[in-house]
Amino acid sequence: MQSSDRQAEAPGRGPRVLVVGGGIAGLGAAQRLCCHPAFPHLRVLEATARAGGRIRSERSFGGVVEVGAHWIHGPSQGNPVFQLAAKYGLLGEKALSEENQLIETGGHVGLPSVSYASSGGSVSPELVAEMARLFYSLIDQTREFLHAAETPAPSVGEYLKKEIRQHMAGWTEEEETKRLKLAILNNLFNVECCVSGTHSMDLVALAPFGEYTVLPGLDCTFPGGYQGLTDRIMASLPKDVMVFNKPVKTIHWDGCFEEASAPGETFPVLVECEDGGCFPAHHVVVTVPLGFLKERLDTFFEPPLPTEKAEAIRKIGFGTNNKIFLEFEEPFWQPDCQHIQVVWRDTSPLEDAAPKLQDAWFKKLVGFWVLPSFGRASQALCGFIAGLESEFMETLSDEDVLLSLTQLQVLFAGEATHRTFYSTTHGALLSGWREADRLIALWDSQAQRPEPGSELGSAPPVPGSRGGWPHPFL
Repeated sequence: MQSSDRQAEAPGRGPRVLVVGGGIAGLGAAQRLCCHPAFPHLRVLEATARAGGRIRSERSFGGVVEVGAHWIHGPSQGNPVFQLAAKYGLLGEKALSEENQLIETGGHVGLPSVSYASSGGSVSPELVAEMARLFYSLIDQTREFLHAAETPAPSVGEYLKKEIRQHMAGWTEEEETKRLKLAILNNLFNVECCVSGTHSMDLVALAPFGEYTVLPGLDCTFPGGYQGLTDRIMASLPKDVMVFNKPVKTIHWDGCFEEASAPGETFPVLVECEDGGCFPAHHVVVTVPLGFLKERLDTFFEPPLPTEKAEAIRKIGFGTNNKIFLEFEEPFWQPDCQHIQVVWRDTSPLEDAAPKLQDAWFKKLVGFWVLPSFGRASQALCGFIAGLESEFMETLSDEDVLLSLTQLQVLFAGEATHRTFYSTTHGALLSGWREADRLIALWDSQAQRPEPGSELGSAPPVPGSRGGWPHPFL
């Protein structure tokens, strides 16, 4: 098979290297190889029209929206992403501070700014902190079985549930408080599912769980967007290295391929693209996502990969994480709020029976993070959801997702919820009218509201009355 692609490299000394995939793994490989004089002939084949892969930042909601990767986990000197971001001047002063780099989080998500129960009320911060201490102490224990001859349970989830049952025996509170504790723990299980990228911690093997290395540093974000990093890496490459819109069909390897422009020279690898173009090479670095490899394993490599490689690809598990973005006319949260936890009452990690996805997929939502904005108060939240519920959500339209969330509204009224008339009777009355109007608009958009002044009239517009304290995710 001969190369027919017009963009093939001119003959010259040094090996030809192809990188398949223009995400951060492919860009990182290309950047390092380009800096070495032994690799003057390098191409990156990217299937889409952009580089960055799952790193993708957009300007929306008055700020930066991370469609993909969100945080630098463990931003400290041992983290190459942090080092590059610092080198390129992409981080804020706090993230760069020595104090931030020395914080030991244990890889655990920090406590929420505020917690709300699905019944409508807030959850005691002390109770949330107590359950978080218990849960994360157990997570730390699960990492101690890495080199153990045998484990007390096959999976992380089963071990956690076994230990929680033992702790429950010492709980002396009323039944309502015990149920709330379990609901908080269920939220923390769901958070860990997002962290581990799995539907259930029962699917995560206990023995190797401690292999993951946690770096010091309090997780941070890119003020200008994560994509700034991949943009800078790409800008450091020679201009002809990136080849966009070149999806690869098959990687032919362990062969002897020729190219018309290099008579007498043979190449062990030929990368065949979907458009018929071919790129001969001495080496190929494959950086495509695991899901793509699983789906195309039987046709992507010719000849097939060795058995042990193919089996490794088949056996490695992965899950689905998704985000939900909600924008509000005005924020209902406090200015210093960063993380809103959602605790679904009457849920428990100890219950094995799973409700139908269409009835309860939204209960896998762990909560919402406040999105930063430029020069004004943030008006948007980013929610996280993982597992089969996350995949089910992908089958719904945006309208269906919104309907599922808004149908669950817990609407708060009372003088304390009015932005300008708090502490007054008229503020309380106006807040009640405000929430009634929300429900009317939700359930019957065609309804003719009574004129103001009638017995059941809605309140006339009052400055500051919008925003209130609705929680469309509860």
